[in-house]
Amino acid sequence: MATFETGTDDLLADLDGGVLTLTMNRPKARNAMTRPMVTALAEQLGKAELDPQVRCIVLTGAGKGFCAGGDVKGMAASGDGTVGQNTIDGAIHQQRVSQRATAGKLYSMPKPTIAALPGAAAGAGLSLALSCDLRIMASNAIMTTAFGRVGFSGDYGGTFFMSQLVGTAKARELYFLSDRVSAEEALRIGLTNWVCEAEELADKTREIANRLASGPSVAYRYMKENFDRAISSGDVDDCLDLEATHHIHCGQTEDHRNATKAFVEKREPVFRGR
Repeated sequence: MATFETGTDDLLADLDGGVLTLTMNRPKARNAMTRPMVTALAEQLGKAELDPQVRCIVLTGAGKGFCAGGDVKGMAASGDGTVGQNTIDGAIHQQRVSQRATAGKLYSMPKPTIAALPGAAAGAGLSLALSCDLRIMASNAIMTTAFGRVGFSGDYGGTFFMSQLVGTAKARELYFLSDRVSAEEALRIGLTNWVCEAEELADKTREIANRLASGPSVAYRYMKENFDRAISSGDVDDCLDLEATHHIHCGQTEDHRNATKAFVEKREPVFRGR
């Protein structure tokens, strides 16, 4: 296992067997986001996108929470949760850059991303979880948009990600009312992929992450682009054309040739990302 220096104790990073685990590390504050945490997360995701050793990314939280979102106590103390010493235009630009480099990067990253929730994901923390490809929740974890409770409209892409997962009517309900969604309910409506007991979360996450890290990374990259394009364009012909291009490209890879040979020989393939 390799441990990376992130520049802050608020975010931990380690790489093991192709799986990069990024841990938001403020357990006493339910891993509420700080500027150093968000900056470090953006930096680590930028590096991971280009690092061939990273084949899957896991985002999780230390202790009993995933991420409580923005530091509301800090906002209350300063009296301003958005601008601070910045201008309004400067703050908007900074927010846009931050969102694209974190939630946006997790969503568009050409590698599988997993959010592992040991506890509550709220506000922007929920947005980060929903930006990942897959989610695993401990049975006692909950999700809540929470924005309406503090007079915010929402950030870090949550309205987009949630609408895609559960439909716009349900997403509006959860945003307007800020109700708590249990792990069982999240599984039922499609906000999470798996639910397990809290003590099994680490093992379940590792199982799924290892499967993805050992999978056909070239094909995964094209799969993600296919899905992203399907959502963003909504044009069936564009999606069909893109799928055709990617399908042919995959057919030229060493991974595909080896996998078809393994299929004929009735053995498991070994994918090498080329």
